[in-house]
Amino acid sequence: MRIGILGNEGSWYVEELCRTGKELGHVVLPLVFPSLMASTDCKTLQFVSGETTLHELDAIIVRTMPPGSLERIVTRMDMLCGLEECGVRIVNSPKAVECAVDKWLTTQKLISAGVPVPDTAVCEDSESAMQLCEQLGGDIVVKPLFGSEGRGIIRVDSPDLAWRVFRSLERIGAVMYLQRFIPCVSSDYRILLLDGQVIGSMKRTAPQGDFRTNASQAGLCTPWTPNEDEINLAVRAAAATRCVFCGVDVIYDSDRTARVLEVNAVPGWRALQKVCDVSVPLRLFNWITQD
Repeated sequence: MRIGILGNEGSWYVEELCRTGKELGHVVLPLVFPSLMASTDCKTLQFVSGETTLHELDAIIVRTMPPGSLERIVTRMDMLCGLEECGVRIVNSPKAVECAVDKWLTTQKLISAGVPVPDTAVCEDSESAMQLCEQLGGDIVVKPLFGSEGRGIIRVDSPDLAWRVFRSLERIGAVMYLQRFIPCVSSDYRILLLDGQVIGSMKRTAPQGDFRTNASQAGLCTPWTPNEDEINLAVRAAAATRCVFCGVDVIYDSDRTARVLEVNAVPGWRALQKVCDVSVPLRLFNWITQD
C-alpha cells in the first residue's frame, strides 16, 4: 500500500511510522501541511505534495494539526475532506480531527452523548470568566482551546490570579476554557483505542508540586488494566467524537465518579508502548491494511 504520514518535520512518531511501514513492505511517505497543494482541472480535483500525488494514496495517517491562522486551519481541513472524498482513507477522519483538536467542541459532543466530564465553561471576556470561575467553585484549571501535552495549562485558585490570567488571555484574543479543578487527585488514566479495541493503557501520576500528569510534563507512567466500565466509557467517548484511533483520558473525582478529561485524535504513544510492551505502529498498520 501507499500510505502518507502527515506530521511535523523531525517528529519521532513520523519516523517510527515510516520505519515500521517500510519494514512491512509498504511505500510510506512523510508529509507536512505547508507542502500540500490543491487545484482544479475542469471537473477534477488534484492534491499534491512535491512529486507525490496525494489522491492516489491508499491512506493518510494524520499526526498533527499545527498552529496557524483560521484560514490555514480551515484550508487544511478542506483538503483532508477533499482527499477523503477522493477515496483516500484518512486516519483519523477530518470530522474526528476537527472535533478532537477543539476542547470545547469535544466537551459538547461528550455531554450530548451522555459521557460525564468535569464541570466546564467557555467564554471570551474576563468579566464573564470571573463569573464562571466563581460558579465553578473558585478553583479551576484554565486550558488552551487548542493544545496538547499539558502545555499552557494553569491552575487558578484565587480571584487576583484569576483576574490577571483572564485579562492576559483577553488581550491576545484567546477563548477562555475553564474546568473545575478536581482536588486530591494526582493521577489519571490513558486508554489508547483502535476501532473500539484497547491497544494499551497506563496510569499517569503527576510529579511532586504539579497537577499535570502528562508524560511530556514528567508525569510517571505505569501499566494499568482498565475495568469494563472504564473501557465502555472510553469507547463511548471515541464514538461521540468519531475517532477510530485515539487516546481517552479518564479521571476520578472525589466521589469516585469517572469522567473523561480529553479525547485525543492525534495521540502520543511513546510512553505507553514502553510500559505496555506493545508496538502501536504495527497495530495501526495491520488495522489499516486488513480490509
